[in-house]
Amino acid sequence: MDSPPQPSGTSAPARQKSWKDDLVSGFLVFLIALPLCLGIAMASGFPPVAGILTAVVGGVVSTWLGSAPLTIKGPAAGLIVIALGAVQELGEGDAQLGYRRALATIVIAAVAQIVFALARAGKLGDFFPSSVVHGMLAAIGIIICSKQIHVLLGVAPQAKEPLHLLLEIPRSVMRMNPEIAAIGALSLAILFGFPVLGKRFKVLQKIPAPMIVLALAVPLAHLFDLEHEHTYTFSITHHDYKIGPSFLVNLPNNLLAAVTRPDFSHAFSGTSIKYIVMFALVGSIESLLSAKAVDTLDPEKRKSNLDKDLLATGVGNLIAGLIGGLPMISEIVRSSANIGYGARGRLSNFFHGLLLLLFVAFLPGLIHRIPLAALAAMLTFTGTRLASPREFVKTFKIGREQLLIFVATTLTTIATDLLVGVAAGIVLKMVIHVFNGTPLSSLFRPQIEETVEGERVVLRVKHAAVFSNYLSLKGRLAKHAAAPRIVIDFADARLVDHTVMEKLHELEGELEAHGRKLELTGLSEHRGLSAHPLSARKKVSLLRPLAR
Repeated sequence: MDSPPQPSGTSAPARQKSWKDDLVSGFLVFLIALPLCLGIAMASGFPPVAGILTAVVGGVVSTWLGSAPLTIKGPAAGLIVIALGAVQELGEGDAQLGYRRALATIVIAAVAQIVFALARAGKLGDFFPSSVVHGMLAAIGIIICSKQIHVLLGVAPQAKEPLHLLLEIPRSVMRMNPEIAAIGALSLAILFGFPVLGKRFKVLQKIPAPMIVLALAVPLAHLFDLEHEHTYTFSITHHDYKIGPSFLVNLPNNLLAAVTRPDFSHAFSGTSIKYIVMFALVGSIESLLSAKAVDTLDPEKRKSNLDKDLLATGVGNLIAGLIGGLPMISEIVRSSANIGYGARGRLSNFFHGLLLLLFVAFLPGLIHRIPLAALAAMLTFTGTRLASPREFVKTFKIGREQLLIFVATTLTTIATDLLVGVAAGIVLKMVIHVFNGTPLSSLFRPQIEETVEGERVVLRVKHAAVFSNYLSLKGRLAKHAAAPRIVIDFADARLVDHTVMEKLHELEGELEAHGRKLELTGLSEHRGLSAHPLSARKKVSLLRPLAR
C-alpha cells in the first residue's frame, strides 16, 4: 500500500519539515552506505565502484517505483557469496571476464524479478520458513568472515573454500602485516564497542559508527604511507613487510569510465542459469523479508505493497546490471538506521543515492584513501551479526527441531551453495512435519472448512497447517478482507508449525491495527514443542505413543 497522501489541510511548514527530516536521514545513511557499498563490491569480486552504482540506481531510480516508503535500496552482504561465486565460476580464472558475465546473469535475473512482481509473487516471502532463512543468512555471515578476516590482517590466503579459509585463519594471524592489521583491528574494535558506548552516551547514537572508523582509518593509512609502495621492518618480529596502494580502494577518476557492459555470450550456460536462479530467488526473498521487517519499524505503521517493491527492485537491478553494478535489495540494516535517524518518507532513499552520486563524481580521490582493512572490518562485523551465537540460542528456544533445520541449512550452504542449502533445509523441515503426523496430501494444500456466522468467519483447518501450505490459508483469509472477526480453529489439525504460528501472530497485529480481530482456537489439546509462545504445536494424542 502506498504512503497515504498528505491531507489537503497539511501545512507548508509540516511538508517542509518532512523533506528536511528525509534530507538529514538520507545524509546520515549516505555516510553509512559509502564504505559498505565499497566493501560489499570488493568482497563480491566486483570493482569497488560497482557497489556505489547500485546504491545510486536504488536511490535515484527505484525510489519512485516502489511502495516501501522507508526502505533503503542498495547492495547487501547477503548476496556477496552468490556474486563472488558467479565471477569466479563464469570467469574461469579471468576476473574481468567473470565480472562481465556475472552482470549478464544479474540482468536476466532482474527480468525474472520483474515477471515475479507482475505475477504478484510478493507473497512468496511468506513461503520460506524462518529457520531456513536464518540458517542461510548465518552461513552467509560465516562465509563473509572466512574471507574478510584475511583481508583485515593484510594477508592473501592460499585456500579458496570457506571451510579451508576458516582453518587458515590461525596461519594468517601468524603472518599478518602489522600496520594493516592495526588498522583492521582498530576498526573492528570501534564497530563492536560503539554500540556499547551508545547505550551510555545517547549523543553517540546519531553518529554512524562506520564514519568513526573512516575518520581514524584514513589518517592511519596516511601515517603508514600506504599511497606509496615500500617495505618496513617490524621491530618485534624483525621481518620486512610490503605495503602500498594495493591496500587502498581503487576507483576510476571518471565515473563514466566505471560503466561496464555485460557479456551475454554464456548467458544460458548451465553455470549462468544456476546463478540467475540464485540472484532472482535469494535476492527477491531477502528483499521481501527486509521490506516486511521495515514495515514493523515504521512509526506510522504503513504497510508496503510487496509486489510494487519487488518491481522496483527488479527494474533497479536491470539498470544496475546493464551499467556494471551489483544486484540490489531492500537492505534491512541501512533501512532501520534510516528510521532511527527520523526519516518520514521515500525521499530519504533518494537523497542517500543522490549524495553518493555527487560524492563519487566529484571527490573520487577521497575514496581512494580508504584502506581495505577498514572495509574488511565492516564486513567482518556484518558477518558476525548474521551468524551471531544469539541466533542459534534464539532458534533453540523456539524448538530443537528448528535448531536442527537452522544448523543443517547453515552447514549445507557452507559446504555447497545457497540453493542446495536452502533446498536441504526445506526438505528436512518437510520430513520432520511428516514424522510429526502431517499427511503427504496436506503438505501443500490444507483442508479448510469455512463457516460464515454473520460478521464472524470461522476457518476449521484439518490435518496440518505448515509453512508449505500457509499461502493457501492466507489466500482464504484474504477472501474475507472485510470481515471484522475471523476465527481459525485448529482442533482437527495434527500439527501447526512455527512458521504458521509466527505468520498468524504478525497478521493478528496487522488486523488489530485496522480494528479487526483474528482469533486462534482449538489448540487446547496441542502441546508446544518448546516453551516458546510461537513454537510448533502438536496434538497430544500423537505425542503419547512417542512417550511410551
